[in-house]
Amino acid sequence: MIDYSEQAGKMYHIQVGKGEVGRYVILPGDPKRCQKIAEYLDEPRLVADSREYVTYTGTLDGEKVSVTSTGIGGPSAAIAMEELVQCGADTFLRVGTSGGMDLQVKSGDLVVANGAVRMEGTSKEYAPIEFPAVPDFGVTAALAEAAQRLGQPFHIGVVQCKDSFYGQHSPETKPVGRELMDKWDAWVRLGCKASEMESAAVFVVADYLRVRAGTVLLVMANQERAKAGLENPVVHDTDAAIRTAVEAVRILIQRDKASCS
Repeated sequence: MIDYSEQAGKMYHIQVGKGEVGRYVILPGDPKRCQKIAEYLDEPRLVADSREYVTYTGTLDGEKVSVTSTGIGGPSAAIAMEELVQCGADTFLRVGTSGGMDLQVKSGDLVVANGAVRMEGTSKEYAPIEFPAVPDFGVTAALAEAAQRLGQPFHIGVVQCKDSFYGQHSPETKPVGRELMDKWDAWVRLGCKASEMESAAVFVVADYLRVRAGTVLLVMANQERAKAGLENPVVHDTDAAIRTAVEAVRILIQRDKASCS
């Protein structure tokens, strides 16, 4: 493969070099969330700021831990993971926002994904559609335990992943609107907890790369609850999801150390 990087020793897109990130990486979508997450680390420092990819590295419990934003959607998330693995990362925790789908999932709740609907394009360039998009069990268990420790209301279940935000929120205006609405109804009837854009790609790419990945999401609102006339405020504060991801990294660090002793 051609090396497109302008700077020797740096990955082309994320502009990070080997050894500049830890094995544990928290993956927000929004670059503006990186500094907020990094403040939970000890001695965080800005490593790189390139395109949608902002990277900080610090420590937790003496272990190097990093934060790298992925931007929106599967394509940029896959690029980040491919390049971060080349720099030494092997454990990824996606933290982001979502829209609820199940009526029991309320605004402000967290969703820990145990699978993802592959209604997006990126994962199809890594695996046949029959291959499931599932997270690492150990990472998922750590996220669930972290949410419990912190007293956060959370749900474990399948999330739906798509490429078009407005295909979800105004499907009736699209030429393929009938298909979009029929599939959305199917996902709801099958019990999907929330809709977002990255986890299917993150899980499939992680399997391809033989690394670990998991997802925790803030539910901003739930359009199905709105349709049903139920309470449905819009919540923007991502701190609960961030603290859950950070606590999960601590749990994984402890368990990984114990397994090596």
